[in-house]
Amino acid sequence: MNKEVYKFLDYLKNNLGYSKMTIISYQKDLDDFFSFVKKYNINYLNLCKDDIRSYLKLLDERKLKSSSISRRISCLRTFYNYLEDQKMVDGNVFKLIRNPKLDRKLPNYLSYEELRIIFDSIDISDSVGLRNRLLIEMLYATGCRVSEIANIKISDINFNNNSIKIFGKRSKERIVYFGDYARYYLDIYLSKNINNNSKYLFVNENNDKMDITEIEKIIRDSVHNLTIKSHVTPHTFRHTFATHLLNNGADIKTVQELLGHSSLNTTGIYTHVSNERLKEIYFKTFKR
Repeated sequence: MNKEVYKFLDYLKNNLGYSKMTIISYQKDLDDFFSFVKKYNINYLNLCKDDIRSYLKLLDERKLKSSSISRRISCLRTFYNYLEDQKMVDGNVFKLIRNPKLDRKLPNYLSYEELRIIFDSIDISDSVGLRNRLLIEMLYATGCRVSEIANIKISDINFNNNSIKIFGKRSKERIVYFGDYARYYLDIYLSKNINNNSKYLFVNENNDKMDITEIEKIIRDSVHNLTIKSHVTPHTFRHTFATHLLNNGADIKTVQELLGHSSLNTTGIYTHVSNERLKEIYFKTFKR
């Protein structure tokens, strides 16, 4: 690995608080870029726009999605900002490069009936089933990202007002809430000491903090044999949380705060879902 890349990734981790998954993604993107500059004998400290166009053309020829190309441009823009701050380059040429326009797909979300089917299907007669029920209740009740759910500590929970202190992307702190259903299963879960006095709320059979892949597997297994049309992942419950809030009258700024979005534009995609619902109701109820 290029030594400046190593220093950059260390800077992202220790100074900006980037998540482990984001740093791994950046490392892969930078490894790919440095393979390109090495192959074509390009000095990465003296790039021109033609060099970047050649790289983007290569990515396009690989049939990469617009989202993947956009992520790589953003990664390199951040990297060259770092090099500029370190006085290693005179300017950031990636500031002149626009990210490709993304096809914004409507987020996949569950109906109330689909949620009921999922919840009712979980056997809570043993500790694993009870943990899984609480996990899915919390995913839906809080709208948290799967990484945020995995990192919840008992000390983060305020039992007086059913709230949780969450540390999101770049260690940004916010407060999320959970309702009576999640609280019911939370109280049972803790009373039975299913997490074996771990500081983390959700642990695996070895009493280690659950990681993202373990949680994803729980969701896959929970919906495997159910009559659910939607493709369900942990993020589906986040989409469902946001969509149900908006459909029931919550304002978009509140939803933005609960989701931990830094930009209202990111939250805006959920209004398209709500508008689809409004259109459906309109044409069903307004006959003329």
